[in-house]
Amino acid sequence: MEKLTISSYLEFSEFIGKELGLSDYYPITQNQINLFADATSDHQWIHTDQERAKNESPFGATIAHGYLSLSILPFLWNQIVEVNNLKMLVNYGIDKLKFNQAVVVNSKVRLRAKLNSLVNLRGITKAEINVKLEIEGNPKPALEGSLLFLYHFNES
Repeated sequence: MEKLTISSYLEFSEFIGKELGLSDYYPITQNQINLFADATSDHQWIHTDQERAKNESPFGATIAHGYLSLSILPFLWNQIVEVNNLKMLVNYGIDKLKFNQAVVVNSKVRLRAKLNSLVNLRGITKAEINVKLEIEGNPKPALEGSLLFLYHFNES
């Protein structure tokens, strides 16, 4: 799918209930997992000890932190939608987030997004985006839920 470009509430509203697109696949590397462990002080062996994970983990390798998977969503979201005429974007929340499947090191993931709802709150656009983080070759998504964004568009 081609990247969607929007500049206003009205343009965005045309996509309510529709799939917005897919990002490219993005590789999850051990280096990235280790850097995330350092950034969050979460060095649980299932993420960082490759030899132990190979021998003791039910996954046969290290896995990405669930919150690492969550943290790449804004990067992948920007591959799907380009928002112009924007004064400010605020992450407003996450609803019904569920981690469904571990992301094994060296897996590739992509984001699938659908616009669930759009509300005009006195000039601020509240968007609810249903997201699934898909793992290449795996029918079960790594995570799914609804991201809530507040878009503050410049007045036209």
